[in-house]
Amino acid sequence: MPETAPTRPASDVAAIIQVGDPLLTRAALKVTRFDEGLKSLALTLLATMEQACGVGIAAPQIAESLALCIVASRPNIRYPDAPAMEPMVMANPEILARSNEMHWGEEGCLSVPERRQQIRRHLWVDARWQDLDGNWQQQRLSGFIARVFQHELDHLHGITLLERCTMADQRDATIQQEDGLQ
Repeated sequence: MPETAPTRPASDVAAIIQVGDPLLTRAALKVTRFDEGLKSLALTLLATMEQACGVGIAAPQIAESLALCIVASRPNIRYPDAPAMEPMVMANPEILARSNEMHWGEEGCLSVPERRQQIRRHLWVDARWQDLDGNWQQQRLSGFIARVFQHELDHLHGITLLERCTMADQRDATIQQEDGLQ
């Protein structure tokens, strides 16, 4: 079952670092301590994401280089059609399997304000992560939720939206799409 973060005071909101900060281009460190400090960081991430009207956030976005992210889709001003779900707090997330089918979709990023990009992502992923107690969880994520997960996983690997849209898999797909091959 996904880890649900408890309610926290709004005072736990952190500053979101912006593209250009070198921390966003570094791979995050593996979470090895599952303690109150990690739970506090998760609460801060969730409060920060909610205040910014995000649907996901990764620890490097608040200058914490740890492999911790939250996927928390819900309709809001930035994503009015987003499906509602309980927040999932994910430490050390990874993809075990993914669909061959990929779809284009518009993505925004809290660290790249006021910019949207068309990004090609896997339609579904089998994801694995540790909850805040260190227990392994596994779930198939699909559609918009899979897109958010892949976006946050990119952050943990030091890849922002701007780097993703210039990667070979995006460029090759763009050329094929323009040629009517897709």
